Amino acid sequence: MKIATVKIATVILHYGDPAMTARLHRQLELSDPDAASDLFVLDNCSPEPYPRAWLRTDRNLYWAGALAFALADRAAAGYTHVWFLNNDVSFVSSPPIIARVAGRLRRMDSVLGNGGGDVAGVGIYAPSVLSNPYHPQMVCAEGMQYRTVPYVDGIAPLISIACWKALGGLDHAGNPYGYGVDVWFSLCAHRAGWPVVVDHQVVLRHRYHSTARTITGFMQTAAEAEQAYLAERMGHDFRAQMDALKMCWKDSGTL
Repeated sequence: MKIATVKIATVILHYGDPAMTARLHRQLELSDPDAASDLFVLDNCSPEPYPRAWLRTDRNLYWAGALAFALADRAAAGYTHVWFLNNDVSFVSSPPIIARVAGRLRRMDSVLGNGGGDVAGVGIYAPSVLSNPYHPQMVCAEGMQYRTVPYVDGIAPLISIACWKALGGLDHAGNPYGYGVDVWFSLCAHRAGWPVVVDHQVVLRHRYHSTARTITGFMQTAAEAEQAYLAERMGHDFRAQMDALKMCWKDSGTL
């Protein structure tokens, strides 16, 4: 069994308040100075530009479009994984953060092994959170190492490029806003045999909808797009399916 190497591009998505993005950017720079060349801020054509952005898009790609762009661009640059961070998260775990994640991902790859075919190691990894009103499988459980889950919340997914390619890319047709795209993409990875994990040893604090709530009408528009998107892919009982799936996790032993 051969586990792929790990070269992570950490991408912070900027839209909204530059000070919020700067806090996370600075936290990671201080935590992992050796990873500075692999840390990128993607300015999603924000009305308030981020002065230290790696790249600024010429239009708002929204969450799903920006993730699709980051995956394709960083894959072409030779990265094996893209860690896509909302700018309204902050880490409560001790530094180093990026180096710790890379090391833990390598160990999870070796423990979870090869599922056959194109599957090698973890498909999608995510830190746990202090609280999550929507997805209980994401909440940190003290004393645990990690849990395998059917799907993850999209606030900070770390995605294997091999998994992304095997799934045929990110399916966000008709729904650039992104609500539900994280659920469907990670669920597809899980169904295809790629391990989807939440790490209890790397923990975030998240300010939910901190930017979305400031944009008139966005939450309703995004929610309507999510409903149509998930109903088309999962059926009209998708909410009942999600309620069942979110409780289907398995906690690990030692790592």
